[in-house]
Amino acid sequence: QVQLVESGGGLVQAGGSLRLSCVVSGRTFSTIGMGWFRQAPGKERDFVASINWSGSTTSYTDSVKGRFTISRDNAKNTVYLRMNSLTPEDTAVYYCAARRYSSNSDYAFEYNYWGQGTQVTVSS
Repeated sequence: QVQLVESGGGLVQAGGSLRLSCVVSGRTFSTIGMGWFRQAPGKERDFVASINWSGSTTSYTDSVKGRFTISRDNAKNTVYLRMNSLTPEDTAVYYCAARRYSSNSDYAFEYNYWGQGTQVTVSS
């Protein structure tokens, strides 16, 4: 049973920063691609960032480029999302996702396992 547990969400003022963490258990973490997605109220779940098994390849949606950084620590079975210069438009539930393959992907349907989500709220 693969489990993903996110943490690090919360309430922050515009311009602030947060770091999300996602711990993965039940699968060899160092062999799988990981992603972060978010879902705002009344909207679809959108891609935010992804990273391949080694961390050598990353991808970001345009709206977070230069502000967010995805990284991973394979020794800790953990993927991170560092979020800087947050705006109210970043308010959403953020989900960590894992796929069975070593490469990363920008598409939700290519991920096999999901966390429960962590709320990020940015006040203006």
